[in-house]
Amino acid sequence: MSNSGRKLVFFGNERLVSGLDHTETPVLQALIDAGYDIKAVVANDSGTRSRKPRPLEVAELAKQYDIPVHLPERPMDIYDTLAAYGADAGVLVAYGRIVPQKLIDLFPFGIINIHPSLLPKYRGPSPIESAIANGDESTGISIMSLTAKMDAGPVYHQVEFNLPKYETSPHLSQKLATLAATELMAALPRIFDGSLKPTPQDESKATYCQLITKADAKLNPSAHTAEQAERLVRAYKAFPRARLTIAGQDIIILQAHLSATQTSPLDIPFKDGVLSIDELIAPSGKTMTAGAFIKGYLK
Repeated sequence: MSNSGRKLVFFGNERLVSGLDHTETPVLQALIDAGYDIKAVVANDSGTRSRKPRPLEVAELAKQYDIPVHLPERPMDIYDTLAAYGADAGVLVAYGRIVPQKLIDLFPFGIINIHPSLLPKYRGPSPIESAIANGDESTGISIMSLTAKMDAGPVYHQVEFNLPKYETSPHLSQKLATLAATELMAALPRIFDGSLKPTPQDESKATYCQLITKADAKLNPSAHTAEQAERLVRAYKAFPRARLTIAGQDIIILQAHLSATQTSPLDIPFKDGVLSIDELIAPSGKTMTAGAFIKGYLK
């Protein structure tokens, strides 16, 4: 059966990290370009509901191709609608909702999930941020068969990605999404013809990451090393963004580097070294360089 004969339902927003102003949609676009019959997009728009509403990029793309878009509070709310599509499989990328097994079982090939880590490492909602924050030398993507238990399904295919020390969460999310699109296009035909079988995960090696909150982004010079703080700046650049209080001023740190010495008020001593702040958001909400902040707030 050709790609055009395979019917799919796409689940997700393709937002592999929280807080992005804009997200590309390489996986959904690749499925469309490859000729798969996308019957519907099922998305979660809770992340767009804020004081600055953001467009749901997968919905915008779907509308360009006259693909129905569903935004249910719970996926089971549209069970009958999804059943009527008669799709062969679901493809899920960063949906942000628990999908019950009953809904997974609607699809003869189940739901194929892309997870941005080398499972069973970093099961959970923040694998990209966790890899950067922990100083990992590599990460990757896993193409897996979705089960009701979080990120625990058998894995069809994995690809490792070397992690540069300068990588930020927004940049890494786009790189992994693009990689995932390429790898999924190669894997899907083999999944459908049965030549690619999933392998169970080793439960003894499973690790978990948690939902990140603003409290996690508060840097602590007495508890964090300078290296840990620098990694958190990069890991949390999209959300919740690293924060520090300097001379009574609460700032958000956008960019920083390690330094051997203190030469300015924004060279901050941590447990074992110095973090030099390069770019920040001031209490006024304005993005500025370290030099501009010093002139405007500290003199």
